[in-house]
Amino acid sequence: MWLALGVLVGSVVVNLLVRSMGAYAQGVSGPPLVEQLLWGAAVSLPLAVRRRYPMTVLLVVSAAFIGGQARHIGDNLVPSIALFSAIYTVGAWSQDRGRARLARIGVIVVMFGWLGFNVSRFMLSPSGSFEGALGPLDPVLASVLYGVAFNVLFFLSAYYFGGTAWLSARRKEELERRAEELRRSQEQNMRGAVVAERVRIARDLHDVVAHHVSVMGVQAGAARRVLDRDVELARSALQTVEDTARTAIGELRGLLGVLRAEPAGDVLGASGGETSSPGLDQVPELVTMTRSAGLEVKHGVYGDPRPVPEGVAVSVYRIVQEALTNVVKHAGAGTADVRLRFLETALEVEVADDGRGVSASSDGGFGLVGMRERVAVHGGTLEAGPRRDGGFRVRARFPA
Repeated sequence: MWLALGVLVGSVVVNLLVRSMGAYAQGVSGPPLVEQLLWGAAVSLPLAVRRRYPMTVLLVVSAAFIGGQARHIGDNLVPSIALFSAIYTVGAWSQDRGRARLARIGVIVVMFGWLGFNVSRFMLSPSGSFEGALGPLDPVLASVLYGVAFNVLFFLSAYYFGGTAWLSARRKEELERRAEELRRSQEQNMRGAVVAERVRIARDLHDVVAHHVSVMGVQAGAARRVLDRDVELARSALQTVEDTARTAIGELRGLLGVLRAEPAGDVLGASGGETSSPGLDQVPELVTMTRSAGLEVKHGVYGDPRPVPEGVAVSVYRIVQEALTNVVKHAGAGTADVRLRFLETALEVEVADDGRGVSASSDGGFGLVGMRERVAVHGGTLEAGPRRDGGFRVRARFPA
C-alpha cells in the first residue's frame, strides 16, 4: 500500500512537471490534467494488492502503461517504475511458477511489440527526420539500438530480480525450517541424555540403598536376638538402624526429587561393564588409569577425610570420571589436577586442566548435564567454565 501511494504521488508530481514544461510526445498538446492523473492512478493503485494478485496486477498495469502512452500523457518515468514493480512481483510472489514465467514473457513480448510500433511510427512521421544528428552512426540505427538496449536491460532486470527474490525467500524458509528441526533434535538429544543419566544415577543409588537396607535388616535381627541379654548392645544396633534408615531416606528423597523434576519419556538403557558402586577409594585408581593415557594428573586430598554417604561418593567418582574423560579426548591438555576438599560444611571436588578452555564432552556436550543431575540429587552446586589463566575447571560442591 505504501508503494502504491508513493508511485501515485510520484505520478502526480511528474505529470505536473511535464505539463508545466510542455514536453509532450510528437508535438501534441496532451490530454487534460484530470485524464493524466487518472492514468497515473491506473498504473499505481493496483500495486497495493500486487502480492495477493500478482498476475492480475501485471496485466492491469501493462494495459494502463500502453493506454497512457497511446494517449500521450507525457509521463513515461512513473509508469515504467510501476511496470517494473509488477513484473518483479510476479517473479517474486506468484506461487504458480509456470504461469508466472509465461505471464512475464508474454508481457515482455507485447511491450517489445509496442516499442517496435512506436519506433516505426516515429521514423515515418515528419519529426522523425533526425535533423541535426551529429553522431558517427546512422540516426535511425542509433535510435533503434538505444531503444532496444534500454528496454532489454529494463525488462531483463525486472525478470531476473523477481526470480532471485523468489529463490532467496525459498532458501531462507528452508534454512529456518532446518534450524527449527536442528533445535528440536538438540532438545530431544538433551532430554535423552538427561533421562539416560538419571537411569544411571538410579542404578548407582539402587545399590547404595540396597546396601543400607541390608545393614538395617542385619542390625535389627541382631538387636532382636540380644535384646533380653544385652540391652546396651541392642540399643547400639537399633541406633545403627536409625542412622542407616535416615541416610537411605535422605538419598531416596534427593533421587526422587530429581527424577520427578521433569516427566521422562522413553527410558534409555545405560551402558554396562562399569563398577556398580564406585566411591572415593576408587578415585586414585581412576587417576592412575588416566595417567596411562599420556596425561599428567595430579591428585590431592585436603582437609580431614571423613566418611560420606555412599551416594555422594558415587557421584564424586562419576564427576571425576567424566571430567577426566573430557580432558583426555577433547581439551588438548598436558596436565590435569584433581582435588578433593573436606570442608567444614561441604565436600568439594575439583578437576582443572591447562587445555583449550572449552567444554567438550564425549557425548556431544551432555557430560555437564549429567554432572548437574548428580549434584542436584544431593542438593549441591556445580561450577564449570574456562579458567582465567587458561584451561577448564569443573567444581562440584556437596553439602555435608
